[in-house]
Amino acid sequence: MQPFELSLTEASRAVRARELSPVELTESVLARIAAVEGRLGAYVTVAAEAALAAAVRAEREISGSGPRGPLHGIPMALKDLIDAEGMPTTASSHVRAGHVAERDSRVAERLGAAGAVLLGKTHTHEFAYGLTTPQTNNAWDHSRVAGGSSGGSAVAVAAGGATFAMGTDTGGSIRVPAALNGVVGLKPTYGLVPRTGVTSLSWSLDHVGPLTRTVQDAALVLSATAGHDPRDPASVSGPMPDRFPGGDLRGLKVGVPRNHYFDRVTPEVEESVRGAIERLAELGAELVDVEIPMARYIQAVQWGLMVPEATAYHERSLRATPDLYAADVRILLEAGALTSAGDYLRAQRARTMMRDAWARMFDGIDVLAAPTVPMTATEAGQEAVEWADGTTETVSDGYVRLCAPANITGVPALTLPVGHDRAGLPIGMQLMARPFHDATVLRVGRVYEESVAGAGRLAPLAA
Repeated sequence: MQPFELSLTEASRAVRARELSPVELTESVLARIAAVEGRLGAYVTVAAEAALAAAVRAEREISGSGPRGPLHGIPMALKDLIDAEGMPTTASSHVRAGHVAERDSRVAERLGAAGAVLLGKTHTHEFAYGLTTPQTNNAWDHSRVAGGSSGGSAVAVAAGGATFAMGTDTGGSIRVPAALNGVVGLKPTYGLVPRTGVTSLSWSLDHVGPLTRTVQDAALVLSATAGHDPRDPASVSGPMPDRFPGGDLRGLKVGVPRNHYFDRVTPEVEESVRGAIERLAELGAELVDVEIPMARYIQAVQWGLMVPEATAYHERSLRATPDLYAADVRILLEAGALTSAGDYLRAQRARTMMRDAWARMFDGIDVLAAPTVPMTATEAGQEAVEWADGTTETVSDGYVRLCAPANITGVPALTLPVGHDRAGLPIGMQLMARPFHDATVLRVGRVYEESVAGAGRLAPLAA
């Protein structure tokens, strides 16, 4: 096994045992990037020299005083919305040409303090306003979409081009590409990981979180990045335990949706996810049928919040340089200017009602289990999908439909691989819990992951 094939947990263990040096690990991952990046397009920028210099420092520090923690000397990537001092933050847009970050984002600062090695910046759908990341190819099938908007981060992790990566999630932008590329993605509770120094799409829906090979890896990154930041007005000090125990699931109640989440999904997605839910029952969980409240309003609330907030953020640059935006993003930003204040306030009121209704739903369950996305990765350029009931849905609407509720309500949501379709493309299951019960979704995900074969598997991509 080559070092780039190791999960974060495995690599950290080898580094602590002095069986692997941070330099060897970083050189292996950089070599992997060089071998596959031309086919994948995961990275905007690869800072190889700086990464190797950081790995040398980490090796020296670990040899002297020992590791600072599990991320010390581990190579990782940042979505190109997340500032790192001295590096461009382009948001994969011509609008940001020439922009260089003057200071670290809070997340980059905390990862740096943990000793992580920054490899570079990964592609996003322009300004995170899309669900495909068109610059990047799916790690399992290059003719298919990577998913978005953290598509570069997901593909880098799935291909061995980063031991872990950070993304952002406004309507599924961590979980969608994670599911489509067969990796783990965590959208933490709203406000748990600070967004200071992160380019916003929609400030009341934006989250920052990790994309990793295993659930345990995600827990390690969350522990290093969570915590209050007074510079982020949404930041909170939520409970963040240091340990995420495995074991069985006895005494835990898992909600199985009767509506919304299994409506208009492909048979292969439904079969894989229901099979994974049955596995949770075999591990001791009690399955409870639940009704998803206010399901008919989810799409309207998501778009009613996101579109005007995104337009407000881009108001000046949209007026000054509209032609620098990609056509799909510019149309959405211009549409946001047509949203009335009344519509926005009604969406905010509906969000409050939805949060309350979801809190009551969680009074009877510990975790909600459901598909992450309704279909696997579509062909690049495909604009719509037709369902068995005769309805047609755009690809973007389909991918956001099952993820949006966790953004609207702010609950933690974890996706992990639970199977493949007939074409060999990954399928993801989503686990959600009440706010600040991030440890619960991580525990359930880890127990499931440890009960099946192949956890942490890389995409079958030849060098």
